Amino acid sequence: DETRTRVLVPESAHGTNPATAALLGYKVDAIPATKEGRVDLEAFKSKLGPDVAAIMLTNPNTCGLFERDIVKIADAVHEAGAYFYCDGANFNAIVGRVRPGDLGVDAMHINLHKTFSTPHGGGGPGAGPVVFSEALAPFAPLPYVVHGDDGFRLVETEGEAEADGTTPFGRMTAFHGQMGMFVRALAYMLSHGSDGLRQVAEDAVLNANYVLASLKGDLSAPFEGPCMHEALFDDRFLKGTGVETLDFAKAMIDEGYHPMTMYFPLVVHGAMLIEPTETESKQAVDLFIATLKDLARAAKSNDKDRFTGAPYMSPRRRLDETGAARKPVLRWAPPAPAQAAE
Repeated sequence: DETRTRVLVPESAHGTNPATAALLGYKVDAIPATKEGRVDLEAFKSKLGPDVAAIMLTNPNTCGLFERDIVKIADAVHEAGAYFYCDGANFNAIVGRVRPGDLGVDAMHINLHKTFSTPHGGGGPGAGPVVFSEALAPFAPLPYVVHGDDGFRLVETEGEAEADGTTPFGRMTAFHGQMGMFVRALAYMLSHGSDGLRQVAEDAVLNANYVLASLKGDLSAPFEGPCMHEALFDDRFLKGTGVETLDFAKAMIDEGYHPMTMYFPLVVHGAMLIEPTETESKQAVDLFIATLKDLARAAKSNDKDRFTGAPYMSPRRRLDETGAARKPVLRWAPPAPAQAAE
């Protein structure tokens, strides 16, 4: 339908969602969040119309919160004749506990990003299956996988698709993705089983809430909680210290920790997004919490030098990020040969 030119994207969605819609030529219409960090349902409904093609929503969202109105959102989208795409990057919080299809989702990319033991980032761009509802499945590009009475089956050709009663809109050029991540994810699923995967989500959510509850008195949380798989903090606790989110993160490197996601989501100023996942023990999480408490106390005690020059003990010191952005070196060039003296 060429009249549907608009895609709705909540402010709390991942940035790849509006970027994808814009790349495909759609007009992106942002949906504001409530003061609780979730989609404003009334604002969303007011934006629906015959020109809306879809909503692209992340659930749990990037504030680490489950969208409580997700079924109402799905129903309203479908009533308007549009489709519901759900970003699956935060699937680790609900795996084994929630079936996205029951929520009204039409398409979901279960990208291996924290889920099924995969490192944050997925080991490559967009590795993971895309699953569809009955409404969209007939148009899935080749090759695709279907599940029937005899288990899983790969449909590779147009003839097989025709026999299957589908009309694929094309063929994927890089179907197999990041095979190393797939193999490890499969091993993780088989070793845990369905009950173990349910516990994965429970432990990931438990660890994140433990971090949130333990640090609330030292850091500042923009939303009360409880959270899902990630604990979100802002930079209010650093006000008046001369220390910024970036400084705080760099100081974590000197303590032996890779910094958390910084300045995202954009709806929170100076955001620090901590995702402990299910694999960290209580001992490891306790040590991490104690380290952040110590850093927060140091920042509030005017120990500014500990932060503004950090990291001090890493193989490489802090980069000039402003200079790198303004004068990027995009390729390596061999040094000019030495000139003989005249």
